[in-house]
Amino acid sequence: MHRTGSSDIEVTVVASGRDQRAFLKFEKDLYAGNDHWVNPLWRERRRLVGFGRHPFYDDADSLAFLARRDGKVVGRIVAIVNHAHLRRYDDGVGFVGFFESIEDAEVARSLFAAAESYLADQGIRSVRGPANPSLNYEVGNLVEGFDKDPTFLIPYNHPYYESLWTACGYQKVQDLLSFEAHIELLARLDPKMKFVVEESAKRFGCTTRPISRRHFTRDVRTFLHIYNESLQQTWGYVPMSEAEVDDQAKALKWLLVPEMTSIAEIDGKPVGAGFGLLNYNVPIKRIGGRLFPFGWWTLLRSRRGIQRLRIVSANVLPEYQRWGLGLVTLARVVPDAVERGVTEAEFSWVLESNSLSKNTIERGGAELCRRHRMYEKAIK
Repeated sequence: MHRTGSSDIEVTVVASGRDQRAFLKFEKDLYAGNDHWVNPLWRERRRLVGFGRHPFYDDADSLAFLARRDGKVVGRIVAIVNHAHLRRYDDGVGFVGFFESIEDAEVARSLFAAAESYLADQGIRSVRGPANPSLNYEVGNLVEGFDKDPTFLIPYNHPYYESLWTACGYQKVQDLLSFEAHIELLARLDPKMKFVVEESAKRFGCTTRPISRRHFTRDVRTFLHIYNESLQQTWGYVPMSEAEVDDQAKALKWLLVPEMTSIAEIDGKPVGAGFGLLNYNVPIKRIGGRLFPFGWWTLLRSRRGIQRLRIVSANVLPEYQRWGLGLVTLARVVPDAVERGVTEAEFSWVLESNSLSKNTIERGGAELCRRHRMYEKAIK
């Protein structure tokens, strides 16, 4: 237990089922009355925090903390040692995630101090976050774009969080950008970009198709394989394990709409994969994040009325990158999206340092709608 005498804040390890429930409930209580916050899918949130079985934690250690004042929960955080990251980068970086706090710098300092102490004991030299629990899931602290609801699987937080992170000694290390465009803008590509799409497809004899309903699981695994391979040089990226791929494939099986997906093939070999997720936050808001007993039915039944599409991925195998095949992959989705009634597309997220993707999206007419920030702090 960590206690700050002047403000009587107690920070304790989450050690019981009661603590776990308090940890999850605090997020809901903190955003009560905020019209833009959307309940997470609570069942999945519980797993990602580490309170239930999740394959990420097969190769990671974590410890969750609660901050209380006069017995009332006022903050929470999770400290994470991602062993796959450490093997890949050998940089001594640990992570913090799932941070929530009232607007009180002393509460935040107490939480970060407890997390940093645990991480230092594990040999960590620098702390990065927020990662919930890694870049393959929800990530970043919102610093621009508070005036609208978040899109599915994009974090939302109070505007004062930026000041809490910086008050605790954390500095920006990377920004994650989200762009939005009316779907008709994508249908009317810049002539030069349209030329790139047509010439690239012709040059490589590239064809595209949606995922197969008959071989759905196989194609979803193909998506995730290309995702893993294509991001090898991306800042901070750590490939998903086979167990994580299987876990993600199960979730995507009921979330993906085949018409909103695309596989690019050359001589029958998949070389690119793109997919969009409908903005399920619209029905999730109605069901309060609870899938059972009947929330899942509401979620699936509502798919036809969702008008916003989040373009999550347009990845191409390394040997075919910089040839426009990402655009070829996405171009297949646009006509089906228009026919389905989708009116808005969001590209999220894009690393600020990824100038190629950033410039391509902006050239296509999309505009910045949201910015999330990753921070880092040396602790040794």
